[in-house]
Amino acid sequence: MAIPAPPVSVNPQLTETITPALPHHPAPSSPESYDSAKKESEYISQDGEITYGYGTANSSQDELYAKWYEPPDSYESKHRWDPKANWTKEEENKLRRRLDLKVAFVACLCFAALQLDRGNISNALSDNLLTDVGMTTKDYNNGMTIFYLCFLSAELPSQMISKKLGSDIWIPIQMMLWSVVAIAQVGINGRSSFYATRALLGLLEGGFIADTILYLSYYYTAAELTIRLSFFWISYTATNVIGALLAAGLLKLRGHKGLPGWKWLFLIEGIVTFVIGAWAFFYLPASPTQTKKWWRPKGWFTEREEIIIVNKVLRDDPTKSSMHNREGLSLIDLWRSLTDFDMWPLYLIGLVAFITPSTVQAYFTLTLKHLKYTTLQTNLLTIPSWILFAIGNFSCAYGAKKLNSRLFFILVQPIWHLIFMIILIVLPDNTNRWSKYIILTLVQGYPYCHPILVSMNSMNAGSVRTRTVASSLYNMFVQSASLIASNVYQPSDSPYYHKGNKVLAGLSATSILLVLFAKVWYIYRNKQKSKIWDNFTTAEKEDYLANTTDKGNKR
Repeated sequence: MAIPAPPVSVNPQLTETITPALPHHPAPSSPESYDSAKKESEYISQDGEITYGYGTANSSQDELYAKWYEPPDSYESKHRWDPKANWTKEEENKLRRRLDLKVAFVACLCFAALQLDRGNISNALSDNLLTDVGMTTKDYNNGMTIFYLCFLSAELPSQMISKKLGSDIWIPIQMMLWSVVAIAQVGINGRSSFYATRALLGLLEGGFIADTILYLSYYYTAAELTIRLSFFWISYTATNVIGALLAAGLLKLRGHKGLPGWKWLFLIEGIVTFVIGAWAFFYLPASPTQTKKWWRPKGWFTEREEIIIVNKVLRDDPTKSSMHNREGLSLIDLWRSLTDFDMWPLYLIGLVAFITPSTVQAYFTLTLKHLKYTTLQTNLLTIPSWILFAIGNFSCAYGAKKLNSRLFFILVQPIWHLIFMIILIVLPDNTNRWSKYIILTLVQGYPYCHPILVSMNSMNAGSVRTRTVASSLYNMFVQSASLIASNVYQPSDSPYYHKGNKVLAGLSATSILLVLFAKVWYIYRNKQKSKIWDNFTTAEKEDYLANTTDKGNKR
C-alpha cells in the first residue's frame, strides 16, 4: 500500500487564493475539498474499501514532505499527527456530521445569542424607545457610532486575549459579560445612559466573531469551513426572525409592572444570553484532542476519530499547527500580519460591500413606521427579508464551493445592490407603500457574500498568527462599514433619503470594481509564485523545503 504524503495547503488551480509555491499533493481529506483530485487521492486498501490518501514512488520525497509538515512539539494535538494515516469516505462523513452537531451547531447558537443582544435595538426603536427617553434620530446615530467605534477598538485586544486564554474560555466569558450590560439597558433613561451601554456592549462584543471563526478552524478544512460559515450566518438570520417574533410578543408587555415593552425585551433576551454563555463555558473543549473533562470523562471522540480530525485539518492546511491554542501573539506577529499586502483586497471589499445593506437595515423599522405600519406589523414585516437573506446566503456559499469560484459569487452582491439602489433613487415619493416595502425587503434579502469572504480570508492567511490577526482586521473593516452606514442617512434627507441612496449606489459600483481588482491581483500573484517555483531545479526545490524560513502565504 502506498504511504500517503502530507500535502500543501491549497489547490494551485484555485487562482482566487494565495497558494504556496510548492507542488500539490491531494490530501486524504474531505471529498468536499478535493473532488477534482479523487482519482489520484483514492486507492483501494487491503480490505477493499475506498481510502483517502496519497503516495509517491519516492520514499525520500515522502520523508521530506513529512518533515516539512510535521507539527512542532508545542502543538496540542501533536500526539495524533500521523503522515501515514488513512481513512474511508464513510468514516469522514460520519465524523463530519458529529462535528456539525457538537461544534458548528453550538457556534451558531452562541452567534445567535450575540445577534439577539446586538440586534434588538432595532426592535426597541419600533416601541418608541427614542420618544420614551427623550432622544432624537441624531442621538441614535451617535449611539450606534459609539458602539461600532468601541466594537472596532476591541477586535485585536480580544483576539490576543483569546489566543492566550483559549477561544473555548474567552468566548463564554465574553457572552456572560455583555449579557449583563444587555440586561442593564433596562435602566436607560436618556442620552448619557444610552451612550454608556452602547459603548460597553461594543467593547465586550468586539472580537467575538473572529474568536469563533478561529475556533471553528481547529475542526474544519477550508472548504468545509465555507459551508459551516454560511450556516453560521443563517443562524444570524434565524435569530432576526425569531427576534422579530419575540419582540412582537414582548413589546406587548408595555405597561406591565409600569415598564415599557422595550425594557422587557432587553431584560428577557439578556438573561437568555447569560444562560447560553454559562452553559458554553463548561461545554466547549479546547481542541479536538482535549474534550475530556472531569464532568465529561469519556470525551467526545475515540483515538482514531481524533487522528482523522487532526490529520484531515493539517493536510488541508499544515500551518494550523504553528501555534499552541493557548499561545499568545507577539507585537512582531501583529506587525507582520498588518503589513501582509496580499490580504488587503479582501479587507477593502469587506469595508465597502456592506455599507449599503447595513444602512438600509439600520433604518428599516423606522422607515416602516414612517410608512404608517403599526409596531406589530413593523416587526413581522422584517421577517421576509431575513428569509430571503438566508436563501441568498446559503446559495452563494454552496455555489462558490461547488463551482470553485468564490469571487464570482462575491460579485453578485454589489451588482444586486446597485440595481435596487437605482430603483429606489428613481422611485417617486408617492409610490404605494407596499411597493416601497418590497424594494426595501429585496435590498436586505440579498445574496450574502460574507461567509465566502471570511473563508477566503482564513485560507489566504497561511498561518495561525496571520489568521488570528487577519480575522480581526477583516471584521474591523466590516464593522467599519456599519459605522459608516450609521451616518449615511441624515435627518435633513428624511424620510426618503434620496441623497443617501445615491451615495449607496456609488459605493455598490465601487464594490464591483474592488472585486474585479481582487480577481486580477490573485491571478497575478499566483502566476508570479508558480513561475519562481517552476524555475527551481529538483535540488533547489528540496533545499527550499528543507531550509526555507518563508512562512504562511509567502511560501
